[in-house]
Amino acid sequence: MNLQGLQKLTLLDFPGKTACTLFTGGCNLRCPFCHNAALIVPPNAGEIDEEDFFAFLTSRQGLLDGVAITGGEPLAQRDIAPFLRRVRELGFLIKLDTNGFYPDALKALIDEGLLDYVAMDLKNSDGKYAATCGREGLDLAPMKKSVRLLMESGVDYEFRTTVIREYHTVADVEAIARGIAGAPRYYLQQFKDSGILAAGTCSAHDEATLIEMRDRARKYIPTVEIRGI
Repeated sequence: MNLQGLQKLTLLDFPGKTACTLFTGGCNLRCPFCHNAALIVPPNAGEIDEEDFFAFLTSRQGLLDGVAITGGEPLAQRDIAPFLRRVRELGFLIKLDTNGFYPDALKALIDEGLLDYVAMDLKNSDGKYAATCGREGLDLAPMKKSVRLLMESGVDYEFRTTVIREYHTVADVEAIARGIAGAPRYYLQQFKDSGILAAGTCSAHDEATLIEMRDRARKYIPTVEIRGI
């Protein structure tokens, strides 16, 4: 595993749980607004030794509920399954963040019972997806397969969209919500500039626009909330 960062305690990343957050290196997308731009094409060597991480995790048994694994794109890691098995063997719950473009890897983890919560990013409406991800000609079929997989899996999950003024309109958010109608929850995340964006100019919508986006999405999904305002 290419492990690039560790937040030793979070009360936010894993809903309802105390957890640590582990950052993996490498991603198949090039989203201009990515706030973890340094993780898109990381050094070949991880910043954190795998055995050091498990030593830390062992020391937190009984103190933390779980591990939130993010990136980058964790499912791009070929040894994600054996890694998560070790996490599970220590008694921790597991939350995965993913962009949804590795549905076979996602299904394998679900089938093995290695995931307790999944947060999947939905980047934009279909017609704007490739541009929003910085990948011309991007095939959306794998992402759509992951959407269906999560909605039928029985695993607890959420869909979420980071909303940027230069990329998202109210109509885009409504189209996203329509495509996941019946999902239990959907979060709109207010864009915040980390200062190390991947590329381009990005800015936040005003609160009134976010509220309108939320209200449109609620026509299709029972729980739609805004994060970050």
